Amino acid sequence: MTKLDTLLAGLAREHSTGALQVGRSGTIFLHDGRVTYMECAQTPSVERLLAARGLMSEAALRRLQTDGGTERLLAEGGPLTQGELQYAVLGGVLDAAFFLLPVSGARPKFRPGERHWLGGQWFFDVPGLVRECARRRAQLAQIWPSAEVDSLPVRPMVRLPGHAVTLDRLQWEVIARADQKATPLELAKQMGRPAYPVLLAVRRLAASGLLAAPDLPQRRTDGEHPPHDPGARTQPLGPPVTGDPTDLALLMRLKKALEELS
Repeated sequence: MTKLDTLLAGLAREHSTGALQVGRSGTIFLHDGRVTYMECAQTPSVERLLAARGLMSEAALRRLQTDGGTERLLAEGGPLTQGELQYAVLGGVLDAAFFLLPVSGARPKFRPGERHWLGGQWFFDVPGLVRECARRRAQLAQIWPSAEVDSLPVRPMVRLPGHAVTLDRLQWEVIARADQKATPLELAKQMGRPAYPVLLAVRRLAASGLLAAPDLPQRRTDGEHPPHDPGARTQPLGPPVTGDPTDLALLMRLKKALEELS
């Protein structure tokens, strides 16, 4: 079966515009061969992220899809600034790429001409997205080496392992929301938070001994790992993308600065 990066390389060479559906896992949207948007079934949508911040309701955002789209959303006096929308789209695309790009076993299908209503404003460099995904996998592994906690219910310890503990805001929110049943990705959707920061929070809680020991699933076969497990197969750097892609490094620095201010 053709690899996802090979398909993207071919679509880039052909300057294709449309949507590459990766089974039920998600969809990659392109314009003139460049990635404009990604959505993944495992991660909160940009609409959900915007609604969770109180900027607009999901119902209002759905109405805009067929009534003016992005232009009306960013109209003078509208509910969002271009920077707020760009920040939300960046977070959503990085989230989706982290889980979608390593997907294998699906049979992608390209639908020419299809566009996402939030796409077309910014373009993403696929090799840059893949490198960012690799950096994130390494960061997760450095905090807590087992990827099993990413897919198991979050179960806080009943008693603290010491006399005191310090939590950041997101870690506290994860602890407060944990119901012994929801996984980190399910909590992210409930909270309207990007999935990756929630994974980071859960790994840090695990490293601090604040999560109950998980009931680990059956041992995986050799060579089988979650996409973000440090033992997973190294992903290719992806296809070359023509045009002027978004400066991902600059956007990441901006995103980090905004997160520190929030």
